[in-house]
Amino acid sequence: MDILGKLQQFREEEKRLVWEGTFAEYLEILRERPEVAQSAHSRVYNMIKSHGIEEVNGKKRFNFFSDQIFGLEDSVERLVEEYFHPSAKRLDVRKRILLLMGPVSGGKSTIVTMLKRGLEAYSKTDEGAVYAIKGCPMHEDPLHLIPHNMREEFREEYGIRVEGSLSPLNMMRLQDEYDGRIEDVIVERIFFSEDKRTGIGTFSPSDPKSQDIADLTGSIDFSTIAEFGSESDPRAYRFDGELNKANRGMMEFQEMLKCDEKFLWHLLSLTQEGNFKAGRFALISADELIVAHTNEAEYKSFISNKKNEALHSRIIVMPIPYNLMVTQEENIYEKMINDSDIGEIHIAPHALRVAAIFSVLTRLKESNKQGVDVVKKMRLYDGENVEGFNSADVEELKKEFNDEGMSGIDPRYVINRISSAIIRKEVPAISPLDVLRSLKDGLDQHASISKEDREKYINFISVARKEYDDIAKKEVQKAFVYSYEESAKTLMDNYLDNVEAYCNKNKLRDPLTGDEMNPDEKLMRSIEEQIGISENAKKAFREEILIRISAYARKGKKFDYKSHERLREAIQKKLFADLKDVVKITTSTKTPDESQLKKVNEVIARLIDEHGYNSISANELLRYVGSLLNR
Repeated sequence: MDILGKLQQFREEEKRLVWEGTFAEYLEILRERPEVAQSAHSRVYNMIKSHGIEEVNGKKRFNFFSDQIFGLEDSVERLVEEYFHPSAKRLDVRKRILLLMGPVSGGKSTIVTMLKRGLEAYSKTDEGAVYAIKGCPMHEDPLHLIPHNMREEFREEYGIRVEGSLSPLNMMRLQDEYDGRIEDVIVERIFFSEDKRTGIGTFSPSDPKSQDIADLTGSIDFSTIAEFGSESDPRAYRFDGELNKANRGMMEFQEMLKCDEKFLWHLLSLTQEGNFKAGRFALISADELIVAHTNEAEYKSFISNKKNEALHSRIIVMPIPYNLMVTQEENIYEKMINDSDIGEIHIAPHALRVAAIFSVLTRLKESNKQGVDVVKKMRLYDGENVEGFNSADVEELKKEFNDEGMSGIDPRYVINRISSAIIRKEVPAISPLDVLRSLKDGLDQHASISKEDREKYINFISVARKEYDDIAKKEVQKAFVYSYEESAKTLMDNYLDNVEAYCNKNKLRDPLTGDEMNPDEKLMRSIEEQIGISENAKKAFREEILIRISAYARKGKKFDYKSHERLREAIQKKLFADLKDVVKITTSTKTPDESQLKKVNEVIARLIDEHGYNSISANELLRYVGSLLNR
């Protein structure tokens, strides 16, 4: 279907969702589907839940956030389980302003934008359908029409609790247009839209001297006073403030703590009491989620001011730190690049990883735990196995500093520097070294970095470079070793024969002489040492291999060179160590002979076909690894 056909389909779908009927007909909908009458907080929670929840290592992962928010699973879980979930159950936490607090480019705005877009889509589903009094600028809940003295009976019959009072405008309309007959009031289905200012509002503070409270609560329409005769006539009032328009949904309050106090008190009244003051009317009821965001410096300044104590007690602060996982940081950069116009530029494998290593290192705090430096900490946080540490140690490290991740290099800086590297380099391929060079050059232009931090960050770039050196050698190693696949299998079989004899306390038989001989300890250790297996740990590692072989045999599967990832890595490293001279000669010879050239071309082809390189970045990698091996 072409785009015009899809537009037609979209219009037809929009028409299908439209509903209009009397209040009496609306009650029939509630009888069948009482969930339609849910609160704004409940709607947000159910919207998140509708996308699915997964259990990972005893923690909840919310699929709603998984495509856009990376490495903040703990923060997101806390946000949903400590705020949205209890708020949906009408617990007192819903009477608090939600304040997301964290460093720049940490994901606060992305979370809020996702909630807004999610509500827009959810209001078009059967589960998230929203109904309002037709013609009401605040899209008021039709259940406000039920008199207060009848609400307990209504709850007994329908199982629905009604909160809030009918607005002054709809109170007048009920008498003038419907002669007090509540059952005849017209109700319509509405669809949340930030663009159309329906159920979603955004407020951004400006100069306190020029900011008008009417931006929040609406204002008197002086052109209609002559017609209606009084400023207290609701028809002479524009219910077009952000609090009015965000009713039934959510309102984003940007840079809330920069606002004048009179604005904040309106928010507190709304969250605490469910109403706010506007014009010369009684309090106006509204049901909406107020979510604000700010940075740590402004928040600390706010709470240090004694005048703000009452405000502070009515705010729930959710810290949103930077991501501290290297693999997730790569995902952030990939997303940002895919959203840009530089997607067609070839970014060599591991270029984003080295940038992620650098960024994460700048955000980590030095642990007081013995034997843990920032590099080990980075590996542990990223889920890598580090000898001598387990998952309990990781949880302990995470609890050591409450503010870890609240400072450091932000993702935007990294993307800016990658963009700079792309613009500067004429060849449309960016290597990890190009990225590291650009990150280093940009530190001098980063105004908010102190001299002390700059020196520390330059050191982290060196650490990231060392990490890349290991990655690069391993990448070439894999490509070369593939050409020696048979050698790898032979070495593996030899190792396994010796391990089996060692564990079973048997002898081996020399294939040539037939003599019995002890397991070759030197061979086994030369392989195990490649992946850091200590003398004390060798017995456990060998027994683990034997158990794996037995498990494969029971399932009728063959244990081979690729069946155990760590052993495979050890075999490759051992083989590569033995082949190092061949690699050095092949990669550094300016005029390679025919066999060397064939080998280089095989490696380049494998790097391109299986590892994501193009011809430029593959050749650069080979030259770089050759220079490393010749040092």
